[in-house]
Amino acid sequence: MSDRDGKLREYREKRDFDKTPEPGPAAPAPDGEEEQRPRVFVIQKHDASRLHYDFRLEVQGVLKSWVVPKGPSLSPKDKRLAVMTEDHPLAYASFEGSIPEGEYGGGAVIVWDHGTYRNLKLDDTPPQTMPEALASGHVLVWLEGQKLRGGFALIHTAGRRPGDEDNWLLIKKSDERAQPGSDIVGERPESVVTGRVIEDVKGGA
Repeated sequence: MSDRDGKLREYREKRDFDKTPEPGPAAPAPDGEEEQRPRVFVIQKHDASRLHYDFRLEVQGVLKSWVVPKGPSLSPKDKRLAVMTEDHPLAYASFEGSIPEGEYGGGAVIVWDHGTYRNLKLDDTPPQTMPEALASGHVLVWLEGQKLRGGFALIHTAGRRPGDEDNWLLIKKSDERAQPGSDIVGERPESVVTGRVIEDVKGGA
């Protein structure tokens, strides 16, 4: 499949699609960011060299992606490190399975949460599209998932220390969906698609 504008070049170059079951890159579809329609978000639990969570937002036909080592939190007091990684194809939002050992990201993957999101920056004056918010280093979205709901901010922290150019913070906003003191990743370890936990995928269930 072609990748007309190069958004998925890094994704493609890191993988051997004859060996991994991950979806191949497809050309991103045209996307009008001024539209206020809900877009896809997904959080995948990934047991690679280290267990982590991959937070992904649909932007301009691809999934903008961050690695969140500790996973998301519903407490506004928790500031979760989120390291931006390569864009993924939209088809990746439904990927669940096992990436072979020795391949990039080798390990088990489950769809820990998914749903739609709204860009709350469109309500600002002046409004900001998602690409503009990403460029400014301050993303604000409203998630409608099965586990995560409410406002979440992604704040770029690059420039504070050498080597942290891809570092962001994922923070739950103080709203009616906040749950201070909760441990959502511990309380809800299962896939929202199959009900499996990560150990089931590792064991081939």
